[in-house]
Amino acid sequence: MDKIIIKGLEVYAWHGVYVEEQEKGQKFIVNATLYTDTTRASRTDELEDSIDYGSVCMMINDFMTKNRMNLLEAVTNCLARKLLMSYPTLEAVTLEIEKPQAPIPLPFQSVSVKVHRSWHTAYIAFGSNMGDRLAYINGAIDSLSSDRCCEVKKVSKVVESKPYGGIEQENFYNGALELRTLYDPKELLELLQGEERHAGRVKTEHWGPRTLDLDILYYDDEVVQTDTLSIPHVDLQNRDFVLIPLNEIAPYKRHPLIGMTTKEMLKKLKDSYVSRQ
Repeated sequence: MDKIIIKGLEVYAWHGVYVEEQEKGQKFIVNATLYTDTTRASRTDELEDSIDYGSVCMMINDFMTKNRMNLLEAVTNCLARKLLMSYPTLEAVTLEIEKPQAPIPLPFQSVSVKVHRSWHTAYIAFGSNMGDRLAYINGAIDSLSSDRCCEVKKVSKVVESKPYGGIEQENFYNGALELRTLYDPKELLELLQGEERHAGRVKTEHWGPRTLDLDILYYDDEVVQTDTLSIPHVDLQNRDFVLIPLNEIAPYKRHPLIGMTTKEMLKKLKDSYVSRQ
């Protein structure tokens, strides 16, 4: 990925824990690396096909002077997200904010916080088998589309499937979507769980009926294993109600652990059905 680099941008602002910092303010130094594809701009030689670094500098200055925060960590993270949401061709940013006049009673050169933030691609499975199934599903998709830190790129057709897990219940409507997001996996999980709660989901029985089910299938090519989250989603390679809609929008997405594409996993699963007949 190409880079546009801004070094040593000076901003006078009012961030800090202490009252004196908040009242008198101080100088901050901002260094930013903007990750973007400059190929089109190199061909057209038009500013509109690139990222206007002058505009970026003004945005940094406006953000830092119009907002007041206690911690440099908060300023840096919020500003990085603001930049990514403001420039459509900006894929990632490395942002460092230095505080050369920090209230430290010892000789020092500077204190800084440096972060790298980027857009990510996640694949989400959705399902419902209670009430107005389509309304619950469409409501969740609309809500994700309205979140400034998310962009719904593709949505599969809805398929009807029998319940998974052997519990007697109504058939499901299932599907999958591709999501471009600034949220990290934990934040994304919290967002999806919030959508489930908003739809009135109450988790009373494993594999039981639900108004809305939203699961993270993939997050880039990351492998995540915690007490509350598994990415890639556990056992997705054996679930046709996941693979069929996922194959519609991402047939060549490769499972980071198994090494097979969606199309290959679906074919293998269908072949196993035939062999058992």
